[in-house]
Amino acid sequence: MVVKRDIITATAAVSCLATAIMGVFANLPLGLAPGMGLNAYFAYTVVGFHGGGKVQYQTAIAAIFLEGIIFAILSIFGIRQWLAKLIPKSIKNAAGAGIGLFLCFIGLQKNAGIALITTDPATVVSLGGCPDQYFNGTTGACTSHHMESPITWFGILGFLIIAILLLYKVKGSLLLGITFISVVSWFRNSQVTYFPYTPDGDERFDFFKNVVGFHPIEKTLGAMNFDFSNKDIWIALITFLYVDIFDATGTIYSMAKFGGFTDETGNFEGATAAYICDASSISIGAIFGLPPVTAYVESGAGIMEGGRTGITSLTISFFFFISLFFAPIFASLPPWATGPALVVVGSLMVRSIKNINWDYVGDAVPSFLTIAIMPLTFNIAYGLIAGIGTYIIINNFVWILEKASRGYISYDKSLKELWDGPGDEGLLPLWLVDITSKARKIKKPATTMETETIEISKEQMNNEANYEVNNEVNNEVNNEVNNEMKMEV
Repeated sequence: MVVKRDIITATAAVSCLATAIMGVFANLPLGLAPGMGLNAYFAYTVVGFHGGGKVQYQTAIAAIFLEGIIFAILSIFGIRQWLAKLIPKSIKNAAGAGIGLFLCFIGLQKNAGIALITTDPATVVSLGGCPDQYFNGTTGACTSHHMESPITWFGILGFLIIAILLLYKVKGSLLLGITFISVVSWFRNSQVTYFPYTPDGDERFDFFKNVVGFHPIEKTLGAMNFDFSNKDIWIALITFLYVDIFDATGTIYSMAKFGGFTDETGNFEGATAAYICDASSISIGAIFGLPPVTAYVESGAGIMEGGRTGITSLTISFFFFISLFFAPIFASLPPWATGPALVVVGSLMVRSIKNINWDYVGDAVPSFLTIAIMPLTFNIAYGLIAGIGTYIIINNFVWILEKASRGYISYDKSLKELWDGPGDEGLLPLWLVDITSKARKIKKPATTMETETIEISKEQMNNEANYEVNNEVNNEVNNEVNNEMKMEV
């Protein structure tokens, strides 16, 4: 229980600090917190359930700390940004749509949503919405009475409230919907209560009644062991690194695209600072004993409400800070109150699908895989890997085949989307380009030819100066002579 409370405090503290750093230095409306996908990989694959894995918790945290440093170096020298620019435009747009479906999928599940979707042994997923007595906790499936749960219908009501408020362009629509559903769910005598008269419900209600509470970190702060003799830790380190490159980079770009910050080339102001802040937060989180911290796709909710600057991030950071002391309140927001908001945000993010080039198979198929794989694997990075990999294989194969056949086996390129790549900006980030350009402007030692040219220029300047002086003297003399002659007359 102590470690669990340590992790809760550390999560709130690191999220507060990382989000504030993003707001101050990158001036972007992004929230940061430990990534859920990497959380699962860290807990169940690297460390193992209750420490039953091949790598110790302290060693895994040290690997994450090292990964954050490597990630920051890649961001500082522009390698991460350069890799992001290599992604074709259609796949970038598909990433935004895939994240939208990913959010919707989360909001419809039982653990973080309205329980409209549950697992099924035969079809993997199925229609849920059954009361708790008909829900199999072992398999995660509804045995019967589908769509008869008051909680599911109450969550649907929350979804409709948010959607209608958005239709009328009411500011804070998401927050109003979440607040209404949460407050109603706090009454214990209702069928949609978050505190039923069960052992779990009684425990949640007892914690809720505390209202204010703070737990200092006792065991996870600075718990790092830099013994990397186990080969499995290197596998985990590489996995964390490449997943973060695709996951975090894709999320930040998609949020910038969703907020309208990107230009025609895909760049956006504060990109380098955002990537550096994101990478640095990984090492900061490791110091507190947390898995990799990353930008959250739920940032789209704030962007949708009008967040466009770092003030939004600072606001998020402020509420993370409050959550350190009001954890009982924030921990008592039921999933059927927050799930509808995720579904609404997801529906708005999917609109980027219209910018995908569906007329050319080499662009359409990789984009579709990007969209489909993200929610189905519950991982943003896997969707990007599938889309980029398919794009490379398809387009390179037809290009090689055309070259090998000397143009005999060709295809229609007129519908193909132009791939600009990183453009003419090169590998270096903008701040390093500025320093380099300024260094080139420093005066160099003059050559013999340059010296002769300078001397000739000096002579010309002297001749011109002498000519001007002589003209002035002659004019003055002539004026004096004329004046004297006039006086004599």
